Amino acid sequence: MAKMSDPLVVGRVIGDVVDYFSQSVKMTVTYNSNKKVYNGHELFPSTLTLKPKVEVHGGDLRSFFTLVMTDPDVPGPSDPYLREHLHWIVNDIPGTTDNTFGKEVVKYEIPRPNIGIHRFVFLLFKQKGRQTVIPPPSKDHFNTRKFAEANDLGLPVAAVFFNAQRETAARRR
Repeated sequence: MAKMSDPLVVGRVIGDVVDYFSQSVKMTVTYNSNKKVYNGHELFPSTLTLKPKVEVHGGDLRSFFTLVMTDPDVPGPSDPYLREHLHWIVNDIPGTTDNTFGKEVVKYEIPRPNIGIHRFVFLLFKQKGRQTVIPPPSKDHFNTRKFAEANDLGLPVAAVFFNAQRETAARRR
């Protein structure tokens, strides 16, 4: 049973993006070497132009992981009829390393929300071994559950999300 205080439940990541799972691996996501991602915190899109460093703390060098970054609030959170939009996929990340040791399957796309506050979700899946994941034909209408099923990834082993919204000129100052 999902704990109601779990930030992934409160933020509706569990439900909108994936089914309930137990985090079994620790993952840290850091932008610009000093902006760590915490569940539900807001980051400014202007600070997200370079892909983050995603560290996997768990498993060993014989374990491999696939990282997915998605936005489930497209075009806007009040009517996300284009849910989800894919922003990034990296696979074959060895345990106890980071995304630079993996293979970028889908290039990183900068978060640029137009309407409302969007959730940007990082999900980490443990692979059954080294494997090639098949990228979707389009970044639009991405479905994390279907992607995981099609690539035999199962449920995630870690997840974290942040919020971002369009920056006005006054907010960038």
